Amino acid sequence: MKYWLMKTEPGCFSIDDLAAAPNQTSSWDGVRNFQARNFMRDDMSVGDLILFYHSVKNPGVVGIARVARESYPDHTAWNPADRHFDPRSTPEKPLWFMVDVQFVEKFPHPVPLASLRGVKGLEMMELLKKGSRLSVTPVTDEEFKIVTRLARQ
Repeated sequence: MKYWLMKTEPGCFSIDDLAAAPNQTSSWDGVRNFQARNFMRDDMSVGDLILFYHSVKNPGVVGIARVARESYPDHTAWNPADRHFDPRSTPEKPLWFMVDVQFVEKFPHPVPLASLRGVKGLEMMELLKKGSRLSVTPVTDEEFKIVTRLARQ
């Protein structure tokens, strides 16, 4: 099993939106960064666990999700009316991919970004690196354990 952190803007799609989705499952569409796409397309597997991160207005880790379906073409790239439209991507030659994620748990208290800084064991966490802006990043087993422990204190 692998671990991930996935960022979202809560006004666009929140942990509560995932919990309210049919079967508490939704596609994770709209990723338009090649490195983040590659993580989803090449490295994510069903059952991998995800730290669900709200990226604006009190940024922090708010819960856990799991990968429910491995990558498949992101059809939002083909719809000119969708804000994630990309004319370079076609059904015949998809450029962008997405996975399905399923709600696991909402933390009783979010773990704020500010409180993650300086925590022993998180020094190399991608989220905390200067200039890191990826919406999908790998997380080590130890980082996942530390963050979930902080969330449950």
